[in-house]
Amino acid sequence: MAGYELAQLNIAQMKTPLDAPEMADFVANLDRINALAEAAPGFIWRLTGEGDNATSIRPFGPNTLVNMSVWSDVQALSDYVYKSMHVEIMKRRKEWFERMSEAYHVLWWVPQGHRPHEYEAMQRLQTLRAMGPSDKAFSFKQPFAQPA
Repeated sequence: MAGYELAQLNIAQMKTPLDAPEMADFVANLDRINALAEAAPGFIWRLTGEGDNATSIRPFGPNTLVNMSVWSDVQALSDYVYKSMHVEIMKRRKEWFERMSEAYHVLWWVPQGHRPHEYEAMQRLQTLRAMGPSDKAFSFKQPFAQPA
């Protein structure tokens, strides 16, 4: 029986266009933060487009950036997000991105080796927003175990 891996999507609505001077520090840190993720224990895959990042992929509209990746488990992703240098960028989020009133981050289990498409991720986020946490779509606050 195949195992499972953890997929994640987070989105952010930019305050200004990506090429605006206000976004320069965010853009300047993309390669460093992406390399940090790729070197983190438990990292498996991340969505990329032009320029080896996902800033050119905009399924939620022209002002919304997406970040999608696959990890070995919830703990590995949590350690990267909250216990690595990634935290310094998260602390600056409000400089670059609008505050969102609904869920902007979703986690879900995928069969080992599956690489989710951004539209699959959009559906998971909509599921979380509409129905709350479940084994189909959840967050760090209420994680669900891998399927049996």
